[in-house]
Amino acid sequence: MSVERSELLKQLRIDRDEAPARSRGRLLAAGVVVLVLVAAGLWFYVGRQAKPAVRTAVARAASQGPGAGSVLDASGYVTARRQATVSAKITGKVTEVTIEEGMRVKDGEILARLDDTEASAALALARAQLAAARSQLVEIRAMLAQAERDYTRQQELLRRQLVSEQSMDAALAQRDALRAKLGSAEEGVRVAQESVRVADVQMDNTVIRAPFAGVVVAKSAQPGEMISPISAGGGFTRTGIGTIVDMDSLEIQVDVNESFINLVTAGQPVEATLNAYPDWKIPGSVIAIIPTADRSKATVKVRIALGSKDSRIVPDMGVRVAFQGAAGTKPTTPEPGVLVPAEAVRGDAASAVVFVVAGEKVERRSVTLGRTVGPNRQVLSGVRDGERVVLAPPESLKDGDAIRLAEKS
Repeated sequence: MSVERSELLKQLRIDRDEAPARSRGRLLAAGVVVLVLVAAGLWFYVGRQAKPAVRTAVARAASQGPGAGSVLDASGYVTARRQATVSAKITGKVTEVTIEEGMRVKDGEILARLDDTEASAALALARAQLAAARSQLVEIRAMLAQAERDYTRQQELLRRQLVSEQSMDAALAQRDALRAKLGSAEEGVRVAQESVRVADVQMDNTVIRAPFAGVVVAKSAQPGEMISPISAGGGFTRTGIGTIVDMDSLEIQVDVNESFINLVTAGQPVEATLNAYPDWKIPGSVIAIIPTADRSKATVKVRIALGSKDSRIVPDMGVRVAFQGAAGTKPTTPEPGVLVPAEAVRGDAASAVVFVVAGEKVERRSVTLGRTVGPNRQVLSGVRDGERVVLAPPESLKDGDAIRLAEKS
């Protein structure tokens, strides 16, 4: 009986050497699982990084692209022929600014005011001096009138021999002296009037007005700042209150390759497309060809008038221009090839290639290039309409490489 009880107690006793062994086995298994997961994550990450992320664009038929049917295409910007940064004629402290960006102002409208304390005092002094000069003039005129009467009376008395010639000469001298003083007083009044006019101009210079009607595109000064018509240095003195643009003077300026400038003539109709509104076609016409070339870019600047005014057209907007034929007609035959962004083409002339997306890989194709159409290039062969091409292909990209689409355009 005691033997059986002893055997039962042995079975219930915990073997402390076996427990650590089982714990170590479980930890080892968990570590293996973690390592497998980390290795799988690294493999997935490296696999994705091995595929370069590229931007793409769709090739379009040249007859459907921007400027299709035109004799020449060019890019440029909207510019304002009438634009001014308005400043003051004098140096002073700004006390009031009445404009904000986007505000329309009329010709002569007040834009700002400067501190007029000194100008006001100078004007008051000039007016006081003018009043004193006029008072003196009135006094001298009265004295001259009396001297004229005395001289006439002395002549009558001398004719009757009642006074001496000396008295006659004294009356004459008095009259002539007052006449001279009257002339000097009248000149003094004119000088005082000019002083008032100058002081009034100085006073008016403290008020800054719009030189023409337009829209405020920049506000440069605030009340309390110093402003000067010339830069005082140090960055503490403003040189302008704001910038005004006459929106009715907007036009387009484009740079045309000098090799094709013979296709442009004054008065030629054009069709402009703003980069911000690609579906909006704006009619226009050539104003003039600037008679000078840019040596560094081999281009000639052309000014183009906008056929319509719209609030959406603002200065410095990018624009593409399609120069039409002399009568504004377009050819009936379709343009050959397709248009692709110029950045999709690697190389030029006979070495030009384009990478076309085929599934998750790319195909390297040699292409035949045509003319430049704004930001696009005409591809005569090698790419079909609707195919997707890689933009700015990396130098490391090769035929058959796998890629990831980062952004579609």
